[in-house]
Amino acid sequence: MSSAPPSDGAPHWRRNLYVCLFGSFSTIVAMTLLLPFLPLYVQQLGVPTAAGAVQWSGIAFGATFLAAALVSPLWGRMADKYGRKLILIRASLGMAVVMSLLGLAQNVWQLVGLRFLAGLVGGYSSGATVMIATQTPRGRTGWALGTLASGVMAGNLVGPLIGGALPPLIGIRNTFFIAGAMIFCAFIATTLLIKEKPVERPLARSPAVTETVLDTPDASRGWSSVPDLKPVLAMLLTAGLLMFANMSIEPIITVYVGQLVHDTRHVTLVSGFVMSASALGSVLAASRVGRLADRIGAPKVIVACLALCAALLVPQAFVTSGWQLVVLRFLMGLALAGLLPSITSVIRHNVPDRSAGYILGYATSANYTGQVAGPLAGGFVGAHFGMQAVFLITSVLMLCGALFNGWVFRSTDIAAE
Repeated sequence: MSSAPPSDGAPHWRRNLYVCLFGSFSTIVAMTLLLPFLPLYVQQLGVPTAAGAVQWSGIAFGATFLAAALVSPLWGRMADKYGRKLILIRASLGMAVVMSLLGLAQNVWQLVGLRFLAGLVGGYSSGATVMIATQTPRGRTGWALGTLASGVMAGNLVGPLIGGALPPLIGIRNTFFIAGAMIFCAFIATTLLIKEKPVERPLARSPAVTETVLDTPDASRGWSSVPDLKPVLAMLLTAGLLMFANMSIEPIITVYVGQLVHDTRHVTLVSGFVMSASALGSVLAASRVGRLADRIGAPKVIVACLALCAALLVPQAFVTSGWQLVVLRFLMGLALAGLLPSITSVIRHNVPDRSAGYILGYATSANYTGQVAGPLAGGFVGAHFGMQAVFLITSVLMLCGALFNGWVFRSTDIAAE
């Protein structure tokens, strides 16, 4: 296969990485800090019953992921055309404004609408992934993407903690204003500090050719520019499977922990540890596994991590105490840490520069699709077949993913080795 290796990297790639790391962390913190108090905010906005508050909270939370899944390929294409820095500036400024407006919502419909708008205008972390993937030297791509993934996972870990601590001190609405200010700081840092290499543009040999290229951008960008679609499509499927597996137990955690913990006062505390354990493991391991992928090849890391996740899911169905589940989720977080950076690396090294943002946008959409489908499937399976079945079925899916990727990598001359 004729791959499309990336450039040798931008002169300021390290500074770009650290700015993107801060920006991704701050935006993810702002997007997740509302988790602990979202039902309370919904009730303040006029939903009287607890059941109604939970239902509207789910709608409001999922609206962002739905919108992001729809527009991620569009923002990726715009990044390829106009530059990745411009997309990061747009995302950080847009999210700063929308996050502040969330603190001014007057009813639940405005809350859902603003959360949907946040998904439309956001996408800083996915844009940062494209920026780092295309601006980093080939030999450091895995480490850089792993470091960036650590920032994203840290944001997922810290956001709910801040969301639980701030509202009692300053109020829910002021918490949104502080989150907006935090993202605005990321906007300023992105605008002033990130330096991007010029966007690659196709060369035209004549005015007629130039006109044709401008009128039909898909001739030089998009799916038609990918030399071999098989590994790229495999990575999109794996990206969705990754988030599906990670999120499938979300609807059942509290109930499952309730069966393991005898003191009902400790159920929510242990559930919080279970939810955070996976993110903590990923934070600690992402950059290290990324460095390993640089050394031995991203394809090997992907197959190994999928197989390891499949193995770790089985004992989670048979634990007898809460701490056992916490430890297993932590170990699973260590394994999951290697997947996203490696998936991005394989896509990056098998896609031309001019189409990287567009294709990686579809990878982001696959991620968000998994985030939406995972809880839905987990809740359905848990309700109809028992909670143990959620872990076992997810394990089978991860094992199938490992076997499928192993077959793809053996049958294709994969770049990013």
